[in-house]
Amino acid sequence: MMFQHVFAEMNEMLEDISRKFHLAGDAQKQELAQQWNLLKHMSDGIIEEWLCFEEKMGDVRQKLGNPEFKDMPELPELDAPCFIKGQGYYKLLMFPQALEEFEQVIRQYPDSVLARTCLGMCHLHMEQSEHAAKHFWFVLERAGSKRLRSIIYNALGCIEAQKGIFAKAKEYFTLAHHSDPSLAEPLANLEACLHSKGKLSYGNELTSLL
Repeated sequence: MMFQHVFAEMNEMLEDISRKFHLAGDAQKQELAQQWNLLKHMSDGIIEEWLCFEEKMGDVRQKLGNPEFKDMPELPELDAPCFIKGQGYYKLLMFPQALEEFEQVIRQYPDSVLARTCLGMCHLHMEQSEHAAKHFWFVLERAGSKRLRSIIYNALGCIEAQKGIFAKAKEYFTLAHHSDPSLAEPLANLEACLHSKGKLSYGNELTSLL
């Protein structure tokens, strides 16, 4: 919630700069340019600090183990620098940058179901549903984790709902709920489909794993 507030303020400032700049006089343009430089400095600093934090999180996870992945085999890719950077960008909602990092992970670990899931989610957030679905089906054919399968079925349901194929979407949301009843997104999305209202939600459960 703290990050959402910070980014909301930064977005408001950026929109204000964009709205005023072309109509501004020289003095105001200089002031707006200074504001833009401040935002750029803040953005770069946040990203750098966040990526350092993620790297430290990876070190601690390696020492302690990650209980969220107890039903998965060992995942050496979690300690890859590109995976650590990818998850940092993903949490900051910087999906194009995260996608580039996860693509590097796939080149090193082509059978990684977690990296494939992250890559698929990046494509989905970027409205590239066909690319996303290919990665999701790859994961479903290999993943034994009930939680991961639930996340994937939920994402596939969102793809079908966005295409207007609500019967198939409901089927996927139901499969997602049965795979892991503890996850909230599938039921919320199923409710949204049944009543044709509400916003579809995907990817938040994945963030809790990263």
